[in-house]
Amino acid sequence: MIFSMTGFASHSAKIGKAHLVIDLRSVNQRYLEISFRLPEELRSMEPAVREAIAGRLSRGKVECRMTYTPLPEAYLDIGLNGTVLESLSQWQKEIQARFPAAAALSVSDILNWKGVLATDDPADKDSPAAILLAVGAALDDLAASRRREGDRLKAHILERLSGVETSVAAAREILPNVLSAWQDKLAMRLKEALGDAANDRLSQEFALFAQKSDVEEELSRLSTHIAEVRRTLDKGGAAGKRLDFLMQEMHREANTLGSKSVSAETTRISVELKVLIEQMREQVQNIE
Repeated sequence: MIFSMTGFASHSAKIGKAHLVIDLRSVNQRYLEISFRLPEELRSMEPAVREAIAGRLSRGKVECRMTYTPLPEAYLDIGLNGTVLESLSQWQKEIQARFPAAAALSVSDILNWKGVLATDDPADKDSPAAILLAVGAALDDLAASRRREGDRLKAHILERLSGVETSVAAAREILPNVLSAWQDKLAMRLKEALGDAANDRLSQEFALFAQKSDVEEELSRLSTHIAEVRRTLDKGGAAGKRLDFLMQEMHREANTLGSKSVSAETTRISVELKVLIEQMREQVQNIE
């Protein structure tokens, strides 16, 4: 299977007495880069989550975002936190001693003060393992997303690859006619200029021309690269770097074909090849 580096996944789970949501986003990147947006409660989990992501992905810029919301049952009806209340009372006395005009805390102010209402810790000893299981499920969803996008990229590349194959076949088909037409044109010019002495000169000129315009090696290499691209796509896995290298090599051969062009038709074929190869290369940049 071919995997894109672009994907998104969102997974939610109940962890103890809290609701966990994991969002994973990935885009193309030369190497694997992982960034986090975690609440304070989950900061300690970052190394383990990073290791889990790195174990599943080899390339891409990945953002992991988590939210951790206590459920209603996390709040226990066990009254007020006496320690915090005592501190508030003492602080208020000290402030009013210094600033007599200062307003006293209202009931609402006191109840909304952090720590006044006693709550149960939504986490428990099993939370880290449960969180990693949730991360694994999110990574499964992300892999599925990247695989679907990879299938689309593969189809796009194979379509353009067929176009390259057709252009290579067309170049092979027209080259003999191009060489024959050039030989006839050269023979006519030489006979007009040299008369009967043109035959020996014609053989020399044509041999030189045929050598300079020979593109069989470039066409053979293009055919080899086409076969290797197909093999790489069928093999799957982390194929992006290999495919990018093959695109560079194919572009090199198409350029050489254009520089050796001896007719408008072969020039057109060279341009078509470069357009198709560039279109494939743009998509290859997104493959893991």
